[in-house]
Amino acid sequence: LRPGDAMLVGVDLKKSTALLDAAYNDADGVTAEFNLNLLVRINRELGADFAVDRFDHVAFYDANHGRIEMHLRSTVDQTVMLAGEEFHFLAGETIHTENSYKYSIPDFQALLEGSRFRPSQVWTDGEQKFSVHLLRCE
Repeated sequence: LRPGDAMLVGVDLKKSTALLDAAYNDADGVTAEFNLNLLVRINRELGADFAVDRFDHVAFYDANHGRIEMHLRSTVDQTVMLAGEEFHFLAGETIHTENSYKYSIPDFQALLEGSRFRPSQVWTDGEQKFSVHLLRCE
């Protein structure tokens, strides 16, 4: 972007642990399916042989780091082949697949320090769960 240009950035705001855990462990299993699809794609695109039904979706909020962590947990001891290499998983061992960070508005704006972007405006939903930031490029 050039000086004077602007961009919008959506930010997931910090919420209660209970709300976040429920959202990432939804009753319909949508997030689990999304997470497990990583193994499906590795099998298809990289020729691996993950037995997807031998992994469970695990998601939890880590308040110390301000993030949801998503993992795939092996339900049994198993070996997977990928790119000619064997990967051994013990029952209970996880693959850390994603971090989804949550911010307060001041924390997000602090991330801009040292960048060419300055906060211009902020909008939030009525429940203060999400924010949209208009950033100006200097």
